[in-house]
Amino acid sequence: VQLQAFGGGLVQAGGSLRLSCAASGSMMMSIADMGWYRQAPGQERESVAGISSGGSTNYADSVKGRFTISRDSAKNTVYLQMSSLETEDTAVYYCYAQIMTYRSNGFVNYWGQGTQVTVSS
Repeated sequence: VQLQAFGGGLVQAGGSLRLSCAASGSMMMSIADMGWYRQAPGQERESVAGISSGGSTNYADSVKGRFTISRDSAKNTVYLQMSSLETEDTAVYYCYAQIMTYRSNGFVNYWGQGTQVTVSS
């Protein structure tokens, strides 16, 4: 099982970016929660947004009203639409997914490789 994240880059403050993250692997049976964390230089990794298999969402207070998380279950993909970006949003963004495989006993957290988002002033 692997998660691949795409869509990071350099954007000016006030601009928008869309991140995507696709889970793949022949052993996958089911995916529960998916979402995004981020880590800025010198800071701990923090939760940004999450979405359940049923579509329930949650957001960090700092991104509410600016970021939207969604998923395409048929494609095993989670998206993060980021708007009104601020310099404080600069970080490496990591996607995760809770995945059950034919070999696992329950759901296991898998992580993507991280994608850099840089917001310039």
